[in-house]
Amino acid sequence: MAATFIGVRHHSPACARLVERTIEALRPAYVLIEGPADMNGRLDELLLDHELPVAVFTSYRDEDRQHASWVPFCGYSPEWLALTTGRSVGAELRFIDLPGWHPALAGRRNRYADAERRYLDVIERLCATFAVDNIDTLWDHLFEIEPDDRLAERLATYFDLVRGDLDVGAEDAEREAYMAGWIRAAVAAAGQRPVVVVTGGFHRPALIRLTSQPENGAPGTEAAGNETGAAGNGEAGDGWPPVPPRPDLATGGSYLVPYSFRRMDAFDGYQSGLPSPEYYRHLWEAGPEHAAHYLMAAVVGRLRERRQPVSTASLIAARASAEGLSRVRGHQHPARTDVLDGLATALVGEALDVPLPWAGRGTLRTGTHPVVVEMVAALSGTRVGRLHPSTPTPPLVHEVATELRRQGLDQPGKLQLTLGQDPDRTRSYTLHRLRVLGIPGFVRHSGPATGIDPVRVEDWTVRDDETRLPALIEAGGYGPTLIEATGAFLGERVVTAGGDVDQLAEVVFDAALAGAAQLSARVLAEVGRAIAAAPEIGAIGRMLAVMLALWRHDRLLGTARSDTLGVVIKAGVTRALWLAEGIRGGAAPADLPRIAALVAVRDAIVHATSAVDLDRDAALAVAGRLAVDPEVPPDLRGAAFGFCWSLSPDDMGDPVRAVRGAFVPSSVGDWLAGLFALAREEVLGQQGILEVLDDQLGALDDRDFAVALPALRQAFEFFPPRERETIAGRLFARRGMAGSGRGLLRLPVAADLAAAGLALDARVDAALTREGLLTP
Repeated sequence: MAATFIGVRHHSPACARLVERTIEALRPAYVLIEGPADMNGRLDELLLDHELPVAVFTSYRDEDRQHASWVPFCGYSPEWLALTTGRSVGAELRFIDLPGWHPALAGRRNRYADAERRYLDVIERLCATFAVDNIDTLWDHLFEIEPDDRLAERLATYFDLVRGDLDVGAEDAEREAYMAGWIRAAVAAAGQRPVVVVTGGFHRPALIRLTSQPENGAPGTEAAGNETGAAGNGEAGDGWPPVPPRPDLATGGSYLVPYSFRRMDAFDGYQSGLPSPEYYRHLWEAGPEHAAHYLMAAVVGRLRERRQPVSTASLIAARASAEGLSRVRGHQHPARTDVLDGLATALVGEALDVPLPWAGRGTLRTGTHPVVVEMVAALSGTRVGRLHPSTPTPPLVHEVATELRRQGLDQPGKLQLTLGQDPDRTRSYTLHRLRVLGIPGFVRHSGPATGIDPVRVEDWTVRDDETRLPALIEAGGYGPTLIEATGAFLGERVVTAGGDVDQLAEVVFDAALAGAAQLSARVLAEVGRAIAAAPEIGAIGRMLAVMLALWRHDRLLGTARSDTLGVVIKAGVTRALWLAEGIRGGAAPADLPRIAALVAVRDAIVHATSAVDLDRDAALAVAGRLAVDPEVPPDLRGAAFGFCWSLSPDDMGDPVRAVRGAFVPSSVGDWLAGLFALAREEVLGQQGILEVLDDQLGALDDRDFAVALPALRQAFEFFPPRERETIAGRLFARRGMAGSGRGLLRLPVAADLAAAGLALDARVDAALTREGLLTP
């Protein structure tokens, strides 16, 4: 007996009607559906009395690859009608596609993603022919709002044209070959009874061709219209293709999860099917005329709920415009875009900054008119699926429920936790693990922000959230326990961060907050590789300062002396020194982030050399080369000199001579900024440094002093107020003046205003001298 092939567009009501009618008419022995074959033993679970939409969620993880994918079903999905109608007529049901974790689907987060990018040229020609904007409008025009006369023939013609002679990639070819094997086996097992095959229309022409060809020497049969024979490959029932097993060292699995219309909406980023799922639900249940009335009422109702004025006159104008557009476009009933265009014409009174979203595909663009945003939201709908209570869930769901009850976190309310003491620290770890995994319903309002701020209290709110269960089921793909799942998720974030050191610092701090500071060796290796690729020394310095503080002092979060932070510190020191040695350039304003990076490296050498296995001598060698290289910017030369002085004062020779040699008016302030940042205490303790600076500054003329002043001000800001007062007192004493010098720290006017006054005085004196009115 021949197989009947139905090519569908996923989540299309028109295709769902065709599937339902065909199965009821043929009452086949087998209904074969594009879907994950590893779920075939669990179809009873899938067909429990769930509230749709639901999805099959599949996760996969091994040492080289992580993957997650979804197969969603709503009440008007053709695949769902194939399952339910097939079950009602007594057919055997089979999913016939590769499992979601299979490498052929590695690039697909949504199995039912449209293939339109692969046949973009054909779609563009069809849109031009029918004078429509995009594939969604084209599909409505051809199939959804038209009568079902000859629907199967029209769909077959459409998909044959779309597929054409396109040479698909290896992944699609592998999937189609696998599905063809199931079709052959089903036809052989069915004997003289029909077989119905429901797949994406893109695959339909290839499956007809593949199952018409002989395999392993078996004779092929002829294709006729929508039907073709399939060669058997063994006795009936013996030739079912095996489901590829998951590799032994990999983890993951497939579970049902509640889904939502919002996640199915193309305007929210969904890659398949049709946008505006609530509109198409009404079209499926009551037809296009009812759907158009619903659309109008839903948009107006939502706008009025949000206090957007919609007058009766505007509503009448919108309906008239929609009906007029429908007639002009040749529609028997207003289509979705007819109504939306009519509403936009009547309700949006000003020019739009971006095109109307239904004129294209994808998420809403920045600058979309607020009324248009609400129109799109009204058509998306708020429907959220719900699983039957007996649906199996991953171990993580049960572990989280147990932990929340045990720790008293299972009731909504506000919490204040004191860190550093149990049981609050344990409760904080649990809440942060849920936060890191993105589980809704757990919100932290305050607490430590960097790991080095002295905040000991966290404020949280726990609330019920209907999306918590699907989020937990999906998070279960990372591991069976909360700590395992959190560690795996943080490891994925490390890979995603690449060389972005600020993101890496956030990951490591999140690990500390979640009590997962002892990350796996693999994740630590990824952290080290990511830091080794970081391009910017300032970002490494910021991260290194925080990680070192956590490693040295943290008792609240339990990260002191942790191996995780030790790996980060060592990698950061190595990378920062490597980047520093490659910096070249002439005089330029001091770069404070790179100076801070050398400070962080110096502090790591001082406090963690033995524990983290840092190479002190190599660091001093790098700094020594930087300090004497004239091609290195002044601020970095000064910082390198201060680095060596603070770590190895006995090997520095005469620092006074070095300061005198670096005194160039245009760059001395930048050189001193680096020096003071790294060796502030050494400068104050070394006799002669302040004195030579005083002498050199006193010898500057007004012009050179005005040039040097801004950078000098910045350099001396590295001294805290008490030390600046000490410096001023020593200058007073040098001049035989009494007083502490505190008065020098408080100018009666702003310093920049004083500098501007000096510059103005210099220009006036020069003009008077030039005109002979002032004797030099």
